Amino acid sequence: MAIKAVLFDLDGTLRPMDQDKFLKGYFGLLTETVVAHGYEGKKFMKALLAGTDAMVANDGKATNEAVFWQVFHSFYDPDEWPDIALFNRFYMDVFPKTRAFCGEDPRPRLIVDAVHEKELCCALATAPAFPAIATETRMGYVGLRPADFALVTSYENCTFCKPNPDYYRDVAARLGLAPEECLMVGNDVTDDMIPATEVGMQVFLLTDFLINKIDADISQYPHGNYDDLLALVRSL
Repeated sequence: MAIKAVLFDLDGTLRPMDQDKFLKGYFGLLTETVVAHGYEGKKFMKALLAGTDAMVANDGKATNEAVFWQVFHSFYDPDEWPDIALFNRFYMDVFPKTRAFCGEDPRPRLIVDAVHEKELCCALATAPAFPAIATETRMGYVGLRPADFALVTSYENCTFCKPNPDYYRDVAARLGLAPEECLMVGNDVTDDMIPATEVGMQVFLLTDFLINKIDADISQYPHGNYDDLLALVRSL
């Protein structure tokens, strides 16, 4: 079936980065911020990670945002719930410092432009565990903006999370397409390749920042670096 849409992961795909380095820096900045406002760091991180796990396990009955806060708040008494406004200020004022933990490369912008030049639908199928403001900040590191995409997934607008195959089914449905009409581009075998392939999407595994936790044979997937991906898009 002909490809009508190209779906991109963000972290390690359109945004050059080492995941471990980024997460260490991100969690460090977030912990510093909440500790400065009187919250105990270890308890906060335990609540944050539990909320994140709940999003990954989300069964579609509520948004990832609602699931996250329900679990996160369960670690605190109601009178000590961390102020959501604190998180919003963090993502506005402090989160942009995470740019220091990312790489620079002009090719992701060229790749997205090539998708538009081919008059294909372009979507940002990034793991919806972040609020939209954080996703917009991260895509801005490589010169991208929400207007470049027909859909940008975030924790506000999704009820599933990677690697749940239903996340990919939902993205295709929102675009009005069959999964077979979508090409999913990502750097993570477990989160991107396996579930996208399961639902029938065509795939491309970006190897510049490859994550292969299960040591899978990547020869089963079309794969390559940024230059290979750019050539593929231009050939569609």
